[in-house]
Amino acid sequence: MPYVKRVRLSEVLDGRGDPTVAATVTTDDGVEATALAPSGRSTGRHEAVEVRDGESEWYNGRGLRHHLAQVEPEISEALEGSRLDISRVDEALIQLDGTANKSRLGANVTSAISLAVAKAAARADGVSLYHYLNPLARTLPVPQMNLINGGRHAYNATPVQEFIVMPVKAGDFAEALSWTMRIYHALSQMVKQRYGHHALNTGDEGGLTPDVPSLAAGLDLLSEAVKNAGLAGGVRYGLDMAATHLYDVNTQQYTIDRAYTREELFAMYADIVEHRQVVSIEDPVEEDDFEGLAQLTRRLKAQWVGDDLFVTNPARVRRAIQMGAGNALLWKFNQIGTLSEAWTAADVARRHGYEIVVSERSGDTEDPAIADLAVALGASQIKTGAPVRGERTAKYNRLLAIQRELGTLGRYAGQDLMERYG
Repeated sequence: MPYVKRVRLSEVLDGRGDPTVAATVTTDDGVEATALAPSGRSTGRHEAVEVRDGESEWYNGRGLRHHLAQVEPEISEALEGSRLDISRVDEALIQLDGTANKSRLGANVTSAISLAVAKAAARADGVSLYHYLNPLARTLPVPQMNLINGGRHAYNATPVQEFIVMPVKAGDFAEALSWTMRIYHALSQMVKQRYGHHALNTGDEGGLTPDVPSLAAGLDLLSEAVKNAGLAGGVRYGLDMAATHLYDVNTQQYTIDRAYTREELFAMYADIVEHRQVVSIEDPVEEDDFEGLAQLTRRLKAQWVGDDLFVTNPARVRRAIQMGAGNALLWKFNQIGTLSEAWTAADVARRHGYEIVVSERSGDTEDPAIADLAVALGASQIKTGAPVRGERTAKYNRLLAIQRELGTLGRYAGQDLMERYG
């Protein structure tokens, strides 16, 4: 097995124009691999934390140049001579950081290094990243395509963060991608006519940004676009409520088009699950309401996805399992800071029947690696934004390439989701 010779850290830009970390790992036999860390805006309170300089004259305090210059020598020294083994390197990073939430080195630093090590190991073996991580990988995920952006992902008046289409009845991933683009173009025409040219501006994840006043209005817009695209019946719908950002801790109510008590919110969810072909709802309650999520999971047959509630943290996933809260994990490896810890979270979730939904971040990069990670995990779904910007299309194009590599061995996960959620 090769050894780590050097780790280099650089400041680069993500899809929002904010600085992020590029980590380059070089081995003793000359293999080199680079990985870029994504960054979230709608972040959970329990996530591992990013570290930034706070220097107002450099990227308005979002810069990293001083921090990277400070930690690169000690990280490179600590890892030099380590076997190119993901779990060992990740454990060394955890020990070097020495905090519970990566607040010394920064999850933006550790996640980039962890992914770069995985890439270097795959390259040293001469195989694709997904194959290195799981030689039996065969599943191509259903894209959860976020076509309308709101909440903290857009500068509009739409309170719900994501309105999503899921092309579950497509024959394969390539057809699913084609379907979503047909829907996107049909939706664009409708949005232009009803909301004006400005609503064609894109949010952080490439979706359109009309001022949709309510959850029902957004679903109406999506379903009409699907019908206009000639795909009614082949598509199901999803939402990311990001409910923490809708929640008032003082009144204990959620504000969307009006204020909702928790029970009123649950009644609305019941209606859309029954009548709107909504099969997936992410973060339907605020980030510490495990009991509320458990109630929804018991009451309604749908995919209940934990993001801010789980933050890809094995301990929080175990807590959810004990309480029967949710049945799907939104998997973001930078939420916990290393691939090994994120992999553990996925293993724990999968052993208890949870779906795995691999996800980008709103401040993502052109690094396509989560496409490989989704396939390696056997994830049934991937969320990586609307396919109209480079940091988004990089992932979709990589999945198209993986589909070609797998050939007849590959299978699309849409049928599995149909059988489970209808």
